[in-house]
Amino acid sequence: MRTPLGVIGVIYESRPNVTADAGALCLKSGNAVILRGGSESFHSSGAIHACLAEGLRSAGLPEDAIQLVPTRDRAAVSELLTMTDTVDVIVPRGGKGLVGLVQREARVPVFAHLEGIVHIYLDKSADPETALRVVMNAKTRRTGICGAAECLLVHKDIADTIGQGVIRALVDAGVEVRADATLSGIEGTTPASDDDWGREYLDMIIAARCVDSVEDAIDHITRYGSQHTDCIIAEDGEAVDQFFARLDSAILMHNASTQFADGGEFGMGAEIGIATGKMHARGPVGAEQLTSFKYLVRGQGTVRA
Repeated sequence: MRTPLGVIGVIYESRPNVTADAGALCLKSGNAVILRGGSESFHSSGAIHACLAEGLRSAGLPEDAIQLVPTRDRAAVSELLTMTDTVDVIVPRGGKGLVGLVQREARVPVFAHLEGIVHIYLDKSADPETALRVVMNAKTRRTGICGAAECLLVHKDIADTIGQGVIRALVDAGVEVRADATLSGIEGTTPASDDDWGREYLDMIIAARCVDSVEDAIDHITRYGSQHTDCIIAEDGEAVDQFFARLDSAILMHNASTQFADGGEFGMGAEIGIATGKMHARGPVGAEQLTSFKYLVRGQGTVRA
């Protein structure tokens, strides 16, 4: 049967809506939660928490099920990260600095991703219209989310056709395309540097590179990716199967925008983050991922031979 994980510690930065999101998800999954919001949203988080506490009282539920750390002191974060006797898992919500700090200092298990270095690979079998629609949406719909595309890989056989068309569309839409030597001849691009591979821009910027094959694309993603979300645009089933089999990202997509990397879009309801680790939860962390399970075995004096 499903069982709650126990006490969830959620550490987040400026967005006070996480107070309500995390509080509701943890309550729904049977967990208690300790929330530590950012200093910028300290008063807003406090007001939202007061509403949650009132709701718990009205429903006859324990108010302590959703707690908010009542201080801006950063020492509270360090304390929460080491409460192994009290807290069962930590979920950080924020930028690279916060998540990196949590992953370095936590003594409690962590559900987190450090960065969303999302790749889209245009295979030589890609359909031109599909490639254009998916890449444009993946990059420009919302640039500041972890599912936004940050690197475009183009098979050499379509670099002068589909690849060029997609890159020109990105440039026309106001995206700065930082291209490798093969693609930098396309009008409007700027030369890429070594620092552009494996970089999360969260802006109207994308890196672009020409690759020799699906194997070359997989090698690039393995080296520079963050195991968050990666996509292949292809009509060749064997190329898709190889991409799916060899990459170990939490979310892999075929002919679909990487902006679908979201618990709500997966039919899971709300989520409090995307986990890229390999233990327990991977991908969107919703109510079900905030539970574990136990086996119930019933007998009637049953013995094993």
